[in-house]
Amino acid sequence: MSARIGVAVMAVLLALYIALVAQRAWLLLTSGEGVGVAIGMALVVLPVIAAWALGRELWFGVRAGQLGRRLEAEGGLPDEEVAVFPSGRVVREDADAVFPRYREAAHAHPDDWRVWFRLGLAYDAAGDRRRAREAIRRAIRLESAERSR
Repeated sequence: MSARIGVAVMAVLLALYIALVAQRAWLLLTSGEGVGVAIGMALVVLPVIAAWALGRELWFGVRAGQLGRRLEAEGGLPDEEVAVFPSGRVVREDADAVFPRYREAAHAHPDDWRVWFRLGLAYDAAGDRRRAREAIRRAIRLESAERSR
């Protein structure tokens, strides 16, 4: 729940930033000065990119949460016992020990979103956020394709 509050706070702050930059861009665009108009045009691009990135990340979080709940309802979440620190983070050595199983399952079943989602969780536990996001994005694409059939 605290993660959702943090995401909401960051989304509101980014939306405020987007609004302020857009307002400054409008003021510069309507200034009538060549340099001001050029800077204003450049500033128009920033809120568009920021809004796109915010929307993409929020949609990723929603879809990943949906898949996680679906996998949990199916009883498909990883069930290995691994040590955790008091903060709740998995001890990396334990995560590294179970990781090969999930990587091999993903290579054996490349079209199954469930194995890619579990691989994403394993990457996350091992501390590799970039690969975790890639694996979960692939799981989202595969599940969407499965639903559309």
